[in-house]
Amino acid sequence: MIKFENPAGVAPPFGNYSHAAMVGSRDARWLHVSGQVGVKPDGSMAKGIEAQCEWAWKNLLGILESSGMGLADVVKTTTYLVNADHVAAFRTARDRVIGEHRPASTLLVVQALASPDWLVEIELQAARA
Repeated sequence: MIKFENPAGVAPPFGNYSHAAMVGSRDARWLHVSGQVGVKPDGSMAKGIEAQCEWAWKNLLGILESSGMGLADVVKTTTYLVNADHVAAFRTARDRVIGEHRPASTLLVVQALASPDWLVEIELQAARA
């Protein structure tokens, strides 16, 4: 069973996709969350790398919560940055949010994201038995 989710507290998707897909079975639920950027619930873009990281994480937390999950359920994150100079700011924001939780993680520096205004995009997978 697959359930697609677009929580009310997160700005609507920018295209033809869902913010999350929950895959459930008798033994576990897996949540695959689309990449989140620094957009606020009203659709406006946060300014600067620190604010965009903060809002991307807030969006991820909102999607986890709406799916009945939390940070402890996160098993993997993938982050895309458009500037290697932003790695430290991203790590500071990430560590402030996830604390001591240590999911598997990939960080890539890419030439560009789908919008030139986006400085960071973070996706994750979570699971709950």
